[in-house]
Amino acid sequence: MKIGIVGLPNVGKSTLFNALTGSKAAVANYAFTTIDPNIGIVPVYDERLTLLADLVHTNKLIPATVEFVDIAGLVKGASHGEGMGNQFLSHIREVDAILNVVRCFHDDNIAHTAQTINPVADFRTIEIELILADLEHLEKRRVKVAKMAKGHASETLAELELIDRLIEHLNQEKTARSFVFE
Repeated sequence: MKIGIVGLPNVGKSTLFNALTGSKAAVANYAFTTIDPNIGIVPVYDERLTLLADLVHTNKLIPATVEFVDIAGLVKGASHGEGMGNQFLSHIREVDAILNVVRCFHDDNIAHTAQTINPVADFRTIEIELILADLEHLEKRRVKVAKMAKGHASETLAELELIDRLIEHLNQEKTARSFVFE
């Protein structure tokens, strides 16, 4: 599993990444300390693996792993290229799960992009940027599928209908994960 650690700049993404992976990724009090993603792979030990190895008489154990990706801070407008927007969004598309880190502490020594601490608003900022990026991706896909649908292939028409429903859902500022596939 590959988990992307996301959030606004200076919320503690790299600090969390370091704690989870035992890495020493740079941590500093300025936006975009992380430019290129930091990647750490952590083994997930499970005692059941040892039991299985004993059953089949093997000494070689290869535990499952989780790959954490510390992605550069996202800012409002990232879906339109603000900050590290396009780079951020290309990295986030490669992960299986998103871990959204929000700042819930006051410290005058650590800058905040909005000059105020509001975890709910910060979470929503990231969510909206991801929704906008999904919309952009779907609208491009819709153009391609609409051209293919002219041949009236039932699968293509079904995909086009699904894309239209999902676009409508995202336009209501709802996330793709809350979309009900029927």
